Amino acid sequence: MKQLFCFLILLFCMSFSYEALAQEERATPKSGEGISGFLQRNGRTGKAYYQEFLELNKKQLRGKEELRLGVKYLLPPLKKGSNNTAASSNSSASNSSARSGNKTIREPLFGKSLAEVKVTGNRLKGACFYVVSGHGGPDPGAIGRIGSVELHEDEYAYDVALRLARNLMEEGAKVYIIIQDVKDGIRDDQYLNNSKRETCMGAPIPLNQVARLRQRCEKINALYQKDRKSYTYCRSIFLHVDSRSKSHQTDVFFYHAPKSVNGKRLATTMKNTFESKYDRHQPNRGFSGTVSPRNLYVLANSSPAGVFVELGNIQNTFDQRRFVMSSNRQALAKWMMEGFITDYKKSK
Repeated sequence: MKQLFCFLILLFCMSFSYEALAQEERATPKSGEGISGFLQRNGRTGKAYYQEFLELNKKQLRGKEELRLGVKYLLPPLKKGSNNTAASSNSSASNSSARSGNKTIREPLFGKSLAEVKVTGNRLKGACFYVVSGHGGPDPGAIGRIGSVELHEDEYAYDVALRLARNLMEEGAKVYIIIQDVKDGIRDDQYLNNSKRETCMGAPIPLNQVARLRQRCEKINALYQKDRKSYTYCRSIFLHVDSRSKSHQTDVFFYHAPKSVNGKRLATTMKNTFESKYDRHQPNRGFSGTVSPRNLYVLANSSPAGVFVELGNIQNTFDQRRFVMSSNRQALAKWMMEGFITDYKKSK
């Protein structure tokens, strides 16, 4: 009798363990995905799933709410009676949008695997952005080196710009990608291939510096004249990588037009956002990035309020890690997106 009782207990435990394992489901995020988009792709939408995901994976998340590529995250168990299965989320975009109520945007510039952008939030609904990566086309911008590999400013600024644009779209914003490369897409490589394919929304980029800057400002201004009628918040952002002596390590710097009140507030908000992120992720390092007015051509000659961002020194070994690691490029994009969200709230 005693042996039978022990056998039944053992059988129950094995059954319970098997059931628990069967319910455990893991998945790996794609490049450029935030938590909301990752959960949406795996058929789990809503705040309850989001909070449960954070609790299940708090030891694996970068910071508190940042996904890492290559990590298999534990998915919250599907609620009973839920139609949000992983299989249903992989069906056509139109059907997925109809079921979840979320809009899907197709943007081929992000690359084949990331072209479908699900709008999973509304924190930037009613906002419009003009995202501009520096240089491009015949002008590579600053050039750094790691061994025999050349790091071109325009390639790294462009990858961050794409990631930022995608993050903004996920939060319901209207986004224009001013400088474009139809082939590159969002890339996870450390060393990004150099090319001269970039255009200004399809138009060849001039080699002459003034003509090049005038071209992108005219494009922004033409779009803004229409957008200002529909959007109460329109902002431009110009992304660059600085070039200084190899020994000069820098943080991210933010510039605004000298007389722009909205530009100054945006730049300050961005800087404060980065400072809080550094305090959380690198508490002993500190953050030395600054905000200052500069009479830069693109800030002075584009109509919407804007911010000019220098992401670091492409010559410095430590700063190069900020660019060559795709997870760091994604973090830069995410933090700038969060800065925009905070500034958008302030504008209301």
